[in-house]
Amino acid sequence: MSDFDPNAPARTGAGIFGLSSSAAEARVILIPAPFDATTSYRRGTAHGPEAILRASHQVDLHDFDTGDPYLAGIHLLPGVKGMPEWNELARAAADPVIAAGGDLSESPDLLQRLALVNEMGERVTRSIEELAWHHLDAAGPTPKIVGLIGGDHSVSLGTIAAHGRRYPGMGVLHVDAHADLRRAYEGFVHSHASIMDNVMEQVPGVARLVQVGIRDACEEELARARDSLGRIVMHPDAALWGARFDGEPWARICDRIVADLPQQVYVSFDIDGLDPALCPHTGTPVPGGLGFPEATALLNAVVRSGRTLVGFDLTEVAPGPDPQDEWDGNVGARLLYKLIGFALLSCP
Repeated sequence: MSDFDPNAPARTGAGIFGLSSSAAEARVILIPAPFDATTSYRRGTAHGPEAILRASHQVDLHDFDTGDPYLAGIHLLPGVKGMPEWNELARAAADPVIAAGGDLSESPDLLQRLALVNEMGERVTRSIEELAWHHLDAAGPTPKIVGLIGGDHSVSLGTIAAHGRRYPGMGVLHVDAHADLRRAYEGFVHSHASIMDNVMEQVPGVARLVQVGIRDACEEELARARDSLGRIVMHPDAALWGARFDGEPWARICDRIVADLPQQVYVSFDIDGLDPALCPHTGTPVPGGLGFPEATALLNAVVRSGRTLVGFDLTEVAPGPDPQDEWDGNVGARLLYKLIGFALLSCP
């Protein structure tokens, strides 16, 4: 990076944020996951990694909160070979299952389609876990920070599983409009609506799940959290806004949220946890949510508390139908840079 000028425009063909760091040189490794087969409302998040990469070239590299994260080196991997093709196969198989509302009792064809989608979801999960573990376990003077860019939220299971192995006892800070605690939603084992249920069931290294901004949840999910004996802590959006309406400062609310987390923290950030004005084309937008400065303050509170942000994912970013509309990618790229910066601040 000796010849890199952070004040110049990004070069044509440059890597994410205009950088040219190799995987060996970079402290931060990013895994793209262009998969959105189980999205049950509207698709497009498979194009999230590409949209974020494109928009990242317009991000100025000095950050007022975190300094100059680019100096540590940031490298976006090519991704898992074959994943776009797996996504196309799974999407074609999933569409009739979704249209049937998960009622497959009298249709061998739908059951066969469901099995294919579940097979592809398992393949995505294990491939991402293997790739993330490879970089988390790499020898070197300082450990790599590994992040994931989705894709729908189902893809996060692989990176969370790898981090759970590397950092047993860690907590997951989950920012989302949805609780994602359903069991195999519409029959899909690796559903975007089941990601946190899968984490709780399959990743014993996760000691606690702390959910922020939830504003859509069914009775099954609320019972799942209630019966978790404190392993799942939910901070619904209504409760957060209620506290603010009563005059509690957001900084103090953030400190309360962070106090529920263990020392080592993985952030799983579904972009629809933000106000949908910031992510209008995401798969399942819901009114309410965090503003960008509020999300940044929450991440800052994790670092300010002395906790370590060991890894992260950013999912559900979807570009609009107009190629000139880069708002979702723009917000996603800037949120990604904040996640990187705060992780680096907490892991000197």
